Amino acid sequence: MRVPLSWLREYVDLPAVTAHEVADKLTAAGLKLESITSHGHDVKNVVVGEVLEIEELTGFKKPIRHCRVEVGEATPREIVCGATNFAAGDRVPVVLPGGVLPGGFEVGARKTYGRMSEGMICSERELGLGDDHNGIMVLPAGTPIGTDVVELLGLRDDVIELEITPDIGYALSIRGVAREAATAFGVDFRDPADVELPAETGPSWPASIADPTACDRFVLREVRGFDPAAESPLWMRVRLARAGMRPVSLAVDITNYLMLELGQPLHAFDRAKLTGEIVVRRAAAGERLETLDHVVRELDPDDILITDQSGPISMAGTMGGLETEISDGSTDIVIEAAHFSATGISRESRRHGLVSEASKRFERGVDRELPLVASWRAVQLLAELGGATVQPGVTHAEVEVSPARIAIPAGHPGRVAGVAYSKDTVVARLEQVGCVVTDGDDPAVRKGGVAPTGVVTGGALAARLAVTGDDMITVTPPSWRPDLTDPNDLAEEVIRLEGYESLPSVLPSAPAGAGLTEAQRLRRRVGRALAEGGHVEVLSYPFISADDFDRLQLPAEDARRHAMRLANPLSEDEPLMRTTLLPGLLKTLVRNVGRGFTDVALFETGPVYRPREDAPGVAPVLGVERRPTAEELASIEAALPDQPLRVAVVLAGEFERSGWWGGGRAASWADAVQAARLVAAEAGVELSISADQHEPWHPGRCAALYVGDTLVGHAGELHPRAIEAYGLPARTSAMELELSRLEAVMPGPVETPAVSAYPVATQDVALIVPDFTPVADVEAALRDGAGELLESIRLFDVYAGEQVGEGNKSLAYSMRFRAADRTLTVEETTAARDAAVAMAADRVGAQLRG
Repeated sequence: MRVPLSWLREYVDLPAVTAHEVADKLTAAGLKLESITSHGHDVKNVVVGEVLEIEELTGFKKPIRHCRVEVGEATPREIVCGATNFAAGDRVPVVLPGGVLPGGFEVGARKTYGRMSEGMICSERELGLGDDHNGIMVLPAGTPIGTDVVELLGLRDDVIELEITPDIGYALSIRGVAREAATAFGVDFRDPADVELPAETGPSWPASIADPTACDRFVLREVRGFDPAAESPLWMRVRLARAGMRPVSLAVDITNYLMLELGQPLHAFDRAKLTGEIVVRRAAAGERLETLDHVVRELDPDDILITDQSGPISMAGTMGGLETEISDGSTDIVIEAAHFSATGISRESRRHGLVSEASKRFERGVDRELPLVASWRAVQLLAELGGATVQPGVTHAEVEVSPARIAIPAGHPGRVAGVAYSKDTVVARLEQVGCVVTDGDDPAVRKGGVAPTGVVTGGALAARLAVTGDDMITVTPPSWRPDLTDPNDLAEEVIRLEGYESLPSVLPSAPAGAGLTEAQRLRRRVGRALAEGGHVEVLSYPFISADDFDRLQLPAEDARRHAMRLANPLSEDEPLMRTTLLPGLLKTLVRNVGRGFTDVALFETGPVYRPREDAPGVAPVLGVERRPTAEELASIEAALPDQPLRVAVVLAGEFERSGWWGGGRAASWADAVQAARLVAAEAGVELSISADQHEPWHPGRCAALYVGDTLVGHAGELHPRAIEAYGLPARTSAMELELSRLEAVMPGPVETPAVSAYPVATQDVALIVPDFTPVADVEAALRDGAGELLESIRLFDVYAGEQVGEGNKSLAYSMRFRAADRTLTVEETTAARDAAVAMAADRVGAQLRG
């Protein structure tokens, strides 16, 4: 909203302050400042001149005129001009040599087209009054010659531009901003809507409201004998231009001017093009309307229309129809002013992608009492400026609407702000806003009375607040503040008018707590361990497409294909909630490789979403007027999917980099398994690893990860078809593990073991086993056989060749033994080692090598 300061001062007795000081006060009151633009402060030496003679110069490609112009000096000025829309005897603005136009453009005397030009005759755009550059600005006849044009046209002005949020639609008008400025400076406010209306002598053009949910007030007034050639006065065109609107014609300019001044959109119909009674209703199926922008629109059954016997003639509150628009020959005009449903206009505007100045105001809420006033002022201006005759009578179709009332304790604003406000202060501030405040508590409001508009007025919140024991007051908000609907809205008004800067800055005391939960600690430890292990964390969107299941080669019966579909997805390409972390990680890997980062190790921690088999299809949508019941909360919980926490890793390229120090090592399935071991170590558990076949992993290079008998994840090299489907580097590896399952099997608090002061004894053993034997099974047998003296076991060599026989492999382990109370003898360690070997022979058929 652009607010010229001169227009604002017309309704507010502002002190001698600058535009910046006014903007500061408005900002403190809650209106957001966008910019301040100064106009005309640099303009000088521009006067009114009268064209005495015009000589047409020939021999040039375009019309050139040499003019003698009287400017109130001893002799007329000679000026060369290329415009042709003025004649001898016209009064025009002239910038004299040494003068300056907006933007710092200096004008001097110079020779051009073979003649001396002593200044310049100006257009509206050159004076900064608009974009019209088609011709010279011709001033009204009789304008005094030599008058300073800056003072005459009010060129010196400052425009404050405000960003109007949806909750303060009243500020989309000079009236609304002037009221806020008057309150901020503590000065009188003159309401431009405070006019005396004539007595209603009967209806004007017949009209009715067919749908009360679409419109609750509809007003028509009529003028006849309007002069369509009448021009908008200069002061109106200047104000419209300063406020950001382009002057069009007198009838249109009057409706736009009053919309900017009062905040009430108006529409003008050509009376000769109307047929029969005007009806406000919703659209019928299949109806169409060609709007003023020459677009034929297919209407929706929820659209609000203004219609006559011919059908739709206007999209209410948004844009008029082409058939009934005001034209150059319109002499009889019907002015319409109405109060439409804010939500209805908002949906209509967005449905058709048609955002107008009118719709912006209606969807934010317009003063319901304005249509009678605004329409009366419109017909008065049409009569005054356009020579029309105002027809007696007014059509006033209305649906009865009770005013909203809100009951609150007088101390409620103070409790919200944390500052003690007296009851007198609260009442005074609410009355400044325009509210009517009465002492006492209205029981109907306390019980949650509902106005015919459907707005809950006070209700349960007011009832809860009333138990505080404060003096209760009942507040009736003004008609121009439809946003004030509950006690907290009123508290905000008191607080902002008292000044946000006066609120104390008090740090809240930190509540006592136990810190992070064990699950939170595990997640952080896992992230640190993977990062220290050379992986980089990424965060991807939790949305996937059905095509991802095919790329992962998931079977048709795989549970991961059962995904939740979003009701309103960000992208139709990815409408499903992820059931695995791999698609997001793989796409991130492809993006990095495509940008030249070929050695990549990524990890992500986050939830997946697994729908429950017994869940209802759609979660219930509850209202906000009360707290949900236990049954309603349970129904919402039942509709939610399971959301286990997972961690996943993907690797490609070199895991250990090559360089001047030598060759590196490519990432493999073993690194994916090792990442799982890092995660398990942070949870204080040990993984058991066995071969498995599980998509999307390679059937011969996939490891199942167990903790005891609980499957917690998989790791290994991805299937070649999955690699091809995503465009991944060859032999990409991945791991996905469910942290929620790890949390369930985590041991309790760890007790620090006693550290033995006795020396360690080391025994190495090499075992020959069939090459299909899992290493984990061999290690488990050795641990069980060695007994309590075994401190640790480490695999340090794997060999396959002729010396161990075809189909076999050799596994070499280093076993460390230690006792807590003595130094072990050679006999004890040898016996423990032999027992371990015997157990391995019994379980997996191992034989000592050599």
